[in-house]
Amino acid sequence: MTSMHFDSRAVHLPVPPVEGVRPMAPPLYQTSGFAFDDPEVLSDGLSRPDGAFVYGRMSNPTVRTLEEAVAGLEGGVGAVAAASGMGAISAVLLGVLKAGDHLVAQPALYGGTAGLIADLVERFQISVTFVAQDDPEAARAAIRPETRLMYLETIANPMTQVADIAGMCAVAREAGVPSAVDNTFASPVLYRPLEHGADIVLHSTTKYLGGHSDVLGGVAVFGDDALYRRVWSQATELGATPDPFGAWLTLRGMRTLPLRMTRHCENARVLATRLAGHPAVAAVHWPGLATHPQHKLAASMMPDFGGMLAFDLAGGREAGERFMSAVRLALLAPSLGGLETLVMHPATTSHRKLPPEDLAAAGIGQGTVRVSTGIEHAEDVWADFAQALDKAAG
Repeated sequence: MTSMHFDSRAVHLPVPPVEGVRPMAPPLYQTSGFAFDDPEVLSDGLSRPDGAFVYGRMSNPTVRTLEEAVAGLEGGVGAVAAASGMGAISAVLLGVLKAGDHLVAQPALYGGTAGLIADLVERFQISVTFVAQDDPEAARAAIRPETRLMYLETIANPMTQVADIAGMCAVAREAGVPSAVDNTFASPVLYRPLEHGADIVLHSTTKYLGGHSDVLGGVAVFGDDALYRRVWSQATELGATPDPFGAWLTLRGMRTLPLRMTRHCENARVLATRLAGHPAVAAVHWPGLATHPQHKLAASMMPDFGGMLAFDLAGGREAGERFMSAVRLALLAPSLGGLETLVMHPATTSHRKLPPEDLAAAGIGQGTVRVSTGIEHAEDVWADFAQALDKAAG
């Protein structure tokens, strides 16, 4: 399997045989548990992630197929699926960190992650040093004897800052500190962090992996077996396990991931280029533009630049509200990575819990609009944006 091109590997996901035949699609095991004749096998299955299937919170054949599939695409030794992206992130942070530990993280993070880190700081006295995601020397200076994790995002949510994954993770590895990378925006089509020194890769499978806006899920993939088992234990105690049907839907979506990602990137290029030339737009944030601060870094890392972009309207928050009220083809909705183009106002939605100074540090303004490009025809999407921009300009 690993010798195949990525597109072929995505189609031919691991499907366990059933009574000597191989199903064309993964079977759905919609059961909460399994019965045993041997009590020792039952006991063993409760104690490790690769034992017998016993109870749905610990393991399920459909869920494990999803875990093996994502681990295969990312190049990991194992994976832990969760009921949401935040479930996977919580399992990793709570599984790796304890009271008094130190975390090194980039300042531009998904709002839910930033909120969880703030909660850990308040309740468990975990300390955090924020360093630029593309400054390995700053990361080296920030690491302390009590540092237990470095946390990054390949492409940051929502302002698309690109992290120097290889450089930052090399610094962490030199210090014996594991690194975790949220790869949701890039997907394994564009980048695979484990191949560049990361120890843990995170995805909200709700987004590009599922791809159809019909399922919630998350997954953490591991390059180290001991770390994998440690976080699995934490995840099962948290009860973050996904439902088998959610895992089945995600597997269905993953098989078209390379095709969809190509179209997402193509549409993002059209929108970003035209937005950059529109008088109502003050700035556009997409790594594929030469004006993006990490454009050269992104071009050296990835074959394309993703389907996510953000732009700042010259008229600020009022212009943003007019724009989002005026779109007709694009949907004003949360989430990302589905078939439909979505728009959202990060300051009042995904990052609403951040104080003004943290919003500014992440580059999020009151006139910032985040866009998840879908797979519609680009000209139809642009026609919708153009008429909405005219209304936003007043």
